[in-house]
Amino acid sequence: MQDHRFEFVVHGTPEEVWDVMAAQSRTDVDRGSVQIEILHRGDADGNGLVRHCHFPVPKYLLSGGVAESWEWITEATRPISWRYDAVSKPLWSRSTGWTRLEDAGGGTTRVCFRETYEARNPVLRLLLEKPVHTFISKDNDRLIEAALVRALAEVGAVRERNQAP
Repeated sequence: MQDHRFEFVVHGTPEEVWDVMAAQSRTDVDRGSVQIEILHRGDADGNGLVRHCHFPVPKYLLSGGVAESWEWITEATRPISWRYDAVSKPLWSRSTGWTRLEDAGGGTTRVCFRETYEARNPVLRLLLEKPVHTFISKDNDRLIEAALVRALAEVGAVRERNQAP
């Protein structure tokens, strides 16, 4: 089983971070090699959100370099934390991820993320789990942080414009 963790601090309260991340996770995405379709939006906190995703994987998996996953949000508690579970193919894996938002003081929030990833087939787990997870996750930390920082900056700019005389 692969176990990946990262954390970073952003300018924004936990409520602001939650709102930005919730808005981003409830929107269909088409960025060429990554597509995300929202199948069910879930409740007000995001519990029950279901997504169908397509994303790049190594070509040696013989899937044309594309994988699919079905992800659902569980245990969402605004503005503290949420958990997602997912199943993916072609490796037929299971993932679980947890995101926790901690007030870091001074209008900042520490975003803590953890994901576990496990291929269900023991032979594929031994041979392919680590390289496939590394391939899938290689840019996630940087991309998630950059998208959140950019979105929070936009929220701050809108707030400042609305408060200007």
